[in-house]
Parts: sequence; structure tokens; C-alpha cells
Amino acid sequence: MAITASLKNFTVPVGSDGGGLLMPKLKYRFRASFVNFGSGKDVTELTRQVADIKRPSVNFNPFALDIYNSKIYMQGKPEWQETTINLRDDVTGLVSKLVSEQIQKQFDFLEQSSAASAGDYKFALKYEVLDGGNGTNYQVLETWELDGCQISQCDWGDMNYGSNESAMIAMTVRFDNAILVPLSVPNADTTGYGQTHQQGTSRTTA
Repeated sequence: MAITASLKNFTVPVGSDGGGLLMPKLKYRFRASFVNFGSGKDVTELTRQVADIKRPSVNFNPFALDIYNSKIYMQGKPEWQETTINLRDDVTGLVSKLVSEQIQKQFDFLEQSSAASAGDYKFALKYEVLDGGNGTNYQVLETWELDGCQISQCDWGDMNYGSNESAMIAMTVRFDNAILVPLSVPNADTTGYGQTHQQGTSRTTA
């Protein structure tokens, strides 16, 4: 009993309620799903062959207002930064085929022509952090939905007689918007996760 009771002290003291340290999310427990990527067929194979992916990053591009004796900084237009995805190139060639189909949708290299509209080639990407369960016994701890995605750079990598590493395809993806959606964990507080801002509820001065 004394050993169990002492575990609550293995954390930073906050307030008077005590409590132990919560389990962190682990980097290797994730899943990436692609929608309308390439031909749209067999895209689950991309999910299986993702080696790593970068979570979204946003820059608000603040700008300065010069006033009497100082400066104040205001929020500019938000700009989502590019994300990177590394894929293992499987022996069936399916991953390479899907990536090539997506690139061909963005620009037809044979005919040297581009798509008529962005809707013809843009895809969606969903990134989920999982709890480590398998089969149907798992929980999603975090979900990002990336919309308006397109490949901005693709590198098929090199082949090397002296290497035992997997052949990889590295993609850089530019997207228009990203939303952190509510958690699916039971009893979790989802306030603030992709919620609509209520206009007119408050006013903050500069």
C-alpha cells in the first residue's frame, strides 16, 4: 500500500489534489489516412506503409503597429506550414504507383498540361494518434484533418548496394487548412477542439 501511495508524488506538485503523472502520447502510435489520393484505389496501402509524418504547424505572421512610445504586435493571416510524409516503397510497387498517380493528377507530364481546377487534384489527409490497442480494441487520442492537400515536393530517394535500409519515398505536402477535431476518448473534455467561435461574445482591445 505504501508503494502505491507514493506513486502520486512522481510528478510536479500542482495545487493540493496531488495525482500521478498521466501517460504521454507516444510518437510511434499513429495512423495516416488519405482521401482522393491518386486514383483513390488501394489507398489503405499508403496507411500501412507510412514510416513517419509531421504534425501540423501554423504561423500567424504577426505584424507591428508603431504607436507613441512603443510597438504593439497584431495577429496576421494564419499560414499552415508544409508537412512531410515518408513512405516505404513496397515490393508490389503499389505505393510508388499511387504517388505517381497523384503527381500526374497535379500535372500531366506526358501532355504537358495542368488540371482545370484545384478540385481535380487536391486530396485530404487525416492524422490520428492512437492508444496502442489493435483490431477493434483501440482509442483515438488525437485527430487532425488536413484539407486542400497537394504534393509540393516528392523525392524517390536513392538505391545503394551497401545499405540494408528500406527504399523510401519522401513527400512534402502543402495544405490549405487543418482542424483538430474532438477526441473519441470516453468522458474527455473536448471543449476548444475545432469548435466554432461565437461572434460578439467578447471584445479584446489591442
